[in-house]
Amino acid sequence: MPQVRVIDDEGEQLGVMSTRDAVHLARERGLDLVEVAATADPPVCRIIDYGKFQYEAKKKAGEAKKKQVVINVKEIKFRPGTDDHDYDYRMKHAREWLQDGDKVKATIWFRGREMTHRELGARILQKLEVDLSDVGEVEARPRMEGNQMFIILAPKRHKGGGKPEQQSPTPQAQNQSQS
Repeated sequence: MPQVRVIDDEGEQLGVMSTRDAVHLARERGLDLVEVAATADPPVCRIIDYGKFQYEAKKKAGEAKKKQVVINVKEIKFRPGTDDHDYDYRMKHAREWLQDGDKVKATIWFRGREMTHRELGARILQKLEVDLSDVGEVEARPRMEGNQMFIILAPKRHKGGGKPEQQSPTPQAQNQSQS
């Protein structure tokens, strides 16, 4: 007969016993025997109300879901002949989105004979990558899909406190330069 470690409804360990004895004990108390750690050796079971167990599990899952960070992908669209002002306007919005923690998908949409001048679209995406390099990094390089060329930019990951001692010299270096 398989053995299980049993914990009662108040959280006290009742020890290791056979499954049949544990089920019998749970029924005497008007509760259920619920396996809470199947990978343990022996498996751990609790004597609790199964409905209450399900409710608490659902509540924990809801709390975990609230703490999740949701990253949205915002899209900006360009055409090969997009004017400088329009480019600047869209680039400004992409910058704001990246600073807010969202990803940005920049798309160049080609129509008809514009497909022969893909280098115009590649130039726009390259310029966008350079202009947003301070707040974002390329997640997916520019590529063609059908009549569209796109690039995906993700917010930059901040590492540590800042740049090391190259910005300000050490006190020893300052003393040497003064003497």
